[in-house]
Amino acid sequence: MLFNRQIVRLDSAVHVMRKQTGKPLNRAAVIRAIIDGVLDSGFELTSITSESDLRQRLARLLRR
Repeated sequence: MLFNRQIVRLDSAVHVMRKQTGKPLNRAAVIRAIIDGVLDSGFELTSITSESDLRQRLARLLRR
């Protein structure tokens, strides 16, 4: 389940993307794309110790 802050940020991003592209897009599609991007990247999930650990590692990776 998503936190309200996550829903608000995703919905805001989706709104901007729709406005810029004119293409239909929804929150679920963005979430699926994020998950598939992580899975397809080869990011090693088996060494993750917690939700916080995963969040920090992904944030570090994406900041590069």
